[in-house]
Amino acid sequence: MFDIPEGVIYLDGNSLGAPPKHVAERVQDVVRRQWGERLIRSWSEGWWEAPQRIGDRVGRLLGAAAGQVVVGDSTSVNVFKALMGAVKDTERTEIVCDESTFPTDGYIAQSVASLTGLKIRAARPSSLELTEDTAVVLLNHVDYRTGELQDMRALTEQAHAAGAQVVWDLCHSAGVLPIELDALGVDFAVGCTYKFLNGGPGSPAFIYVPHARQASFENPLSGWNGHREPFGMRPSYEPDPGIVRARVGTPDILSMLALDAALDVWDDVDLAELRERGLALTALFRERVQELTDLEVITPERRGNQISVRCPDARAVMDELIARGVIGDHRPPDVLRFGFAPLYVTDEDAVTAAEVLAEIIR
Repeated sequence: MFDIPEGVIYLDGNSLGAPPKHVAERVQDVVRRQWGERLIRSWSEGWWEAPQRIGDRVGRLLGAAAGQVVVGDSTSVNVFKALMGAVKDTERTEIVCDESTFPTDGYIAQSVASLTGLKIRAARPSSLELTEDTAVVLLNHVDYRTGELQDMRALTEQAHAAGAQVVWDLCHSAGVLPIELDALGVDFAVGCTYKFLNGGPGSPAFIYVPHARQASFENPLSGWNGHREPFGMRPSYEPDPGIVRARVGTPDILSMLALDAALDVWDDVDLAELRERGLALTALFRERVQELTDLEVITPERRGNQISVRCPDARAVMDELIARGVIGDHRPPDVLRFGFAPLYVTDEDAVTAAEVLAEIIR
């Protein structure tokens, strides 16, 4: 089902997912037929609606009903849209940001604070304190360094009890476990599609805006694709009444349709079963690492599909792992990360990877 070179154990799906085998052929069709033969006619034969159509496919994996997810832009851009939408017209004075957040989320939060006059306060999700000053909370569902999984239900309820909105970054949980955005009343969510969703390098990100918030959501980037009548060429901006208002400019069709093809592998996947498989794989790898080495596993029991190990000379160790066919990655100064995508990682892969790691550090 996936194209992985022979002799490679690929444990970096938390950075870039492996390509499903049929994607290359589909992309060739886009280039040769849809673009090469149909030319501009393809815009009216499915290209224009692709961000919403593919967004609905992603939304199904996030527990979101149709018409609430759109794909396009990058995660950074979508974090900006969500935060600006959340703090519009607020009388509150602070944005609370996960202190261990992936850096781009923090950078964007700082930018929003600078533009709006709000202040930033960093906090640990495990000891989150919110006040009447808190306008919005920006949280990562899975910590990119440790693999820790946060309690979306409890933290969303806590934010709402304090009168704040919450923006969830799902980059490391989409395609990992069942998510219930609608059921939990999440205000906004964003994420990428090139990790566990296998959309390919640079594939478009997504943003979730629930039906209840769409009428009041003001996209701070009022591009023509989000207009009620994009081809009306009107001088003033009037947003589309639905999720289309979260669009900005012309979509990247090649990468978007590569993502569309990659999503085919999810059509028959039971996310609950996938979750069980991911937990089993990560547990197996963790146990073997602990049996064979003295390295510290820093990933807690409540986790995504990632195991992180503290290791001296992490970069050199990872370079040697990769040279020996075990591909993971590292994060400075001393963390080895191993991502387990159950769609293409096996028990044998997990055991062998742990054994190779043990051989290297002896």
